[in-house]
Amino acid sequence: MTNDSSYMSTTYPILYSFRRCPYAMRARLALMVSNRVCELREVVLRDKPQEMLDVSPKGTVPILIDVDGRVLDESIDIMLWALEQHDPEKWLIPEQGTVAEMLGLIAEFDSGFKYHLDRYKYPERYAGVEARVHRDEAAVYLEKLNAKLNGTKYLYGNNVALADRAIAPFVRQFAHTDKNWFNQQPWYQLQAWLTGFTDSEIYASIMHKYPKWESGNAGVVFGRS
Repeated sequence: MTNDSSYMSTTYPILYSFRRCPYAMRARLALMVSNRVCELREVVLRDKPQEMLDVSPKGTVPILIDVDGRVLDESIDIMLWALEQHDPEKWLIPEQGTVAEMLGLIAEFDSGFKYHLDRYKYPERYAGVEARVHRDEAAVYLEKLNAKLNGTKYLYGNNVALADRAIAPFVRQFAHTDKNWFNQQPWYQLQAWLTGFTDSEIYASIMHKYPKWESGNAGVVFGRS
């Protein structure tokens, strides 16, 4: 997989992104694997460009604006948009289970797990929060993943699928909050799964650093080209 960082010379869909945001990571993963080239605009969340707020006032990333002007501002919608056009690794055709089952697991993590992850990683943002309590609550979700990985390399069989790539960025964020604690847990399958993700070529390809996008400037080419 390649990631051409030359500046744009043609019209592509526009992607507002923030490198470390797990929601933006999952969108970039799907765009990369599906060969959907876009104009990436790296933003700083404390200084959001007006152009981004104009198309999606909620002000979160990722946001994709298709060439026809359609706006997608939910990460899963962007993943599905890309993969429904081109899915060479069959992320939407799991070896086990169904797309509906994968979307159900992803929704579970986007709600319950993410709630506890935020309070574990950023306890100073929430009054009266004890990080350890939320770490332990989030761990229940990870134990479920570890059990699901018992006997298969990925969450829905021995081939990577949508759920793996949608959930892994959030597990990575949890693990990095306290790497020593995470590595000491008896989650051997989960730890191997996460290492496989962070050591992968596609992960490296979506984590290049880009300068902050400034209004009036072109973005950079992102994706295979």
